[in-house]
Parts: sequence; structure tokens; C-alpha cells
Amino acid sequence: MADDCLFCKIVAGEIPATKVYEDADTLAFADLNPQAPTHVLLVPKRHFADILELSADPDASAAVLRGIRGTADAAGLSEFRTAFNTGAQAGQTVFHVHAHVLGGRRMQWPPG
Repeated sequence: MADDCLFCKIVAGEIPATKVYEDADTLAFADLNPQAPTHVLLVPKRHFADILELSADPDASAAVLRGIRGTADAAGLSEFRTAFNTGAQAGQTVFHVHAHVLGGRRMQWPPG
């Protein structure tokens, strides 16, 4: 756990969150600033700063993909968007890798 990481504190139960899905390796919780009717953040329980760091660990990477599926199932989503922001200029504000799982409405591209 990174001492100053918001998501590590959520995983540890030090900060409350509305859990949507949890397994041995991942935790999913409702986003506090939803961009869609369903907007869930899925994090690995182990700290990785971003998707680049996560990609160096095949087991953790696979666990995140399984967690995304479990999150979608738990949220009742058969169609959804998954997004990872990597780096501050890409919109990453918490430097613990996390997948945004969004659904419940038609997603357009580009967003906005």
C-alpha cells in the first residue's frame, strides 16, 4: 500500500466507498463524479501507479480484466465502455491504476 494513495486507503477500508464488486485481487466502487448513469472504478488491490506499471505483471493484468467482467456483471451491464487514463495530461488524477467502467446510456466518440 502506498501511504498517500487514496485508492489504497479505500482498498484498506480506511476511506468508505460504495462497493459494486470485489474479489481476491480487485475492488470496484462507485465513482463520486459519475459521467454516465453507471460509472464504477475498478482497482487492483495491489498498488500500481498506472497501466504501464500494471502491464509488467501478467497475473495482476489478468486479474484486472477479470475484475472488469465481474464489475460489469454486478452492475448489470452487457454493453459498457472501459477507460484507463495514464498520466496527468491524459486526465489521471489518482496515481493508482484504475479502470473506469461506464454504462447505462449510449456512449459517443469522441466524448463530449
